Order: sequence, then C-alpha cells, then structure tokens
Amino acid sequence: MTRLRSVTPFVALGGAAIIVGGLVAALTRPLGFDEGSWVAAYLVLVMGVAQIGLGAGQAVLAVDVPTVAVRWRQVLAFTAGSLAVIGGTLVGSPLVVLAGGAVLVAALILFLLAVRGSRGPVIWLWFHRLFVVFLAGSVVVGTVLSFLRHG
Repeated sequence: MTRLRSVTPFVALGGAAIIVGGLVAALTRPLGFDEGSWVAAYLVLVMGVAQIGLGAGQAVLAVDVPTVAVRWRQVLAFTAGSLAVIGGTLVGSPLVVLAGGAVLVAALILFLLAVRGSRGPVIWLWFHRLFVVFLAGSVVVGTVLSFLRHG
C-alpha cells in the first residue's frame, strides 16, 4: 500500500464531512436550526479538516504505513466519537458528549502511536504531535462546557 493511498479513508470521510458541514451551514438560518453553526463548524473543522490532517500526517511521518486494520480503527473511532459529540450536544446530554470525547481521545492515541519512531522531519513530527494534543485539549474543554451548559 502506498503512503498516498493510505490517506484515502480519511480524505473520503473528511471530505464528506466538509460537504455536509457546508450544507448544514447553508440550511441553518432558513430552518431556524439554533445549533446549526456549531454543528457546521464541527463537521468542517474536526470531522473534516482535522481527520484529513491526521491521516495525511501519519502517512508522511510513520515509519511504516499503518495497517488497514489500524487505519479503520482510527477512522471508525474518530467518526463515531465525533458523531456522539454532535448527537450529545444536540440532545443536551453531557454524558453522551463525554463518551464521544473518550472515543475521540482513543482515536487520537492511535494517531500518536502510528508515528512512534518516525524519522521524518522533526518540525513536522512535533507539529503533528502538538495538533493531536490541541485536539485532545479541545475534547476536554468541550466536555466541560457541555456539563456546564447541560449538567
């Protein structure tokens, strides 16, 4: 499997999330969807841009391209966790947001493990790691905000 092809599931699902996020943004006002702008931003930035960036980062930095099984675990965990965060937010359930956040953190750990021992450019490796830490921190902040708002 080439490194470029290993990014396919991340680009496919991330690209779909960006498109759906754009549609949600377009329909938010006409439908009076109060949480629509947040959902659109989450779809585009987290499920879209972040997922593509994480997949591309590991494709470039990993010593060996992660196996198909590892990549599918990453994609499924990242997507399921994100959907749980969105669903929990929409129904006002901080426990669902917490569960989704835990799954997201598990996915982020898989992305970190994939680049262990990397011999790629050090600056890019640190950027990748900092991006993962930033996303994990965002999960914590979002979960706390959910409990403050709905708990």
